[in-house]
Amino acid sequence: MNYQNYLPEGSYIYTQENLASLSSLSSIERAMREGRILEANAVMCDENLNLHVNLFGIRGIIPKEECVLPLKGEPVKDIAIITRVGKPVCFKVLSIEGSGESCRVVLSRKAAQIECRNYYLCSLIPGDIIPVTVTHLDRFGAFVDVGCGAVSLLSIDCISVSRISHPSDRLSSGQRLKAVVKSNDREIGRLYVSLKELLGTWEENADQFSVGQTVSGVVRSIESYGIFVELTPNLAGLAEQREDDSTLSDICVGDGVSVYIKSIIPEKMKIKLALIDKACGKERPTPLKYYVDEANRSHIDLWRYSPPACAKTIETVF
Repeated sequence: MNYQNYLPEGSYIYTQENLASLSSLSSIERAMREGRILEANAVMCDENLNLHVNLFGIRGIIPKEECVLPLKGEPVKDIAIITRVGKPVCFKVLSIEGSGESCRVVLSRKAAQIECRNYYLCSLIPGDIIPVTVTHLDRFGAFVDVGCGAVSLLSIDCISVSRISHPSDRLSSGQRLKAVVKSNDREIGRLYVSLKELLGTWEENADQFSVGQTVSGVVRSIESYGIFVELTPNLAGLAEQREDDSTLSDICVGDGVSVYIKSIIPEKMKIKLALIDKACGKERPTPLKYYVDEANRSHIDLWRYSPPACAKTIETVF
């Protein structure tokens, strides 16, 4: 799949090709004739909601009506324009007005997004693996740029198998990820993506550990019968609470802990743990490890999380 021309905003801005296209007025004119998509930083949003763009000494402006391609039937919110200030924006050059110090280059982010939608996003099908960038987080999920500033929802239940209380437990704004397409509503122009299918099956994650090891983890849930500790984003084990240990009595969700691995049971998809100690402060988000070679594989049809020996089947069919 060719997505190189329609990457998330910020992916292209400092490439040699982009910098060369913005190096002079003549190179900008050439990019306009060729209909190329370029990137530069938005430096201001004026009182009329026009975005001003730094074209390395040449004044660029994206008129309000050219800032965002709206979803079908939905108005463009002012916040969608204002929040671009200080960040890279993609655009196509519409016209060059005036000359000398009064020269102004009129740009369109919407035109770039229309091309991205027509030639890339509309072609995506469930199971396609694509690059995305986290734009902002909300309690119900993360919003990600899937290409040229087009935004998709990565819901919290699709971020990982291990349950988290907030997307910030796992992700951060500006983070670049790989994601898999869940569904594509071409009628309204909205894409939905998932992440957990790229973070490994139960067996792939469990193979990193052995009985008898003491490892670090993160407390994700505290129940009356025990404490669920995340070992990796797609793997958690259950530790029985030790009421006689005052060191562990004040454990909270999000705390880092050390745990002893008592048993690994694939047929029940369980890992039994014993709490050893509490770490200082909150644990940082666990780094993501992909179990799909996205460089050589751009699509998956089926992801089965549960091991073959387990009677319970957990899978995603795309």
